[in-house]
Amino acid sequence: MPFSESFNSPRVNVLVDMGHPFLNRTLDGFIKIGSVAVTKVALEETFDMLKGGSISQNKAKNALKKMCKEGVYYGSIGGLYVGMEYVVERICGTKDWKNAMIGGALTGALISVASNKSGDHIIKDAITGGAIATASEFINHIQ
Repeated sequence: MPFSESFNSPRVNVLVDMGHPFLNRTLDGFIKIGSVAVTKVALEETFDMLKGGSISQNKAKNALKKMCKEGVYYGSIGGLYVGMEYVVERICGTKDWKNAMIGGALTGALISVASNKSGDHIIKDAITGGAIATASEFINHIQ
């Protein structure tokens, strides 16, 4: 068995039907990416508490707030990206890496605008979003 076949990524799908593929994919992206962010923060905060040698109710409360905040933030970005990619896929009528690039660029630009950035920052964030999405798409298809 080749090395690349020895690792299989889990397939976890949201079982909530929102009535439209766009909404289903967007919710799925929100939950999956948000869960990763929550897990990341939980591990970081646990590490910091254990390293510091003290666990208090206040620290746990602050960790929970941070987990929720980052979960919603990154989940929103993930959901927005998945939704944008779906829209591009429907408009173009194809499913390829270009959809990821355009969806990532749109997501980067929208997040930049929502963050009250302007001009060159919007373009740079669009380029970054497109580059990250394209790289991710290429990595997913390495055989």
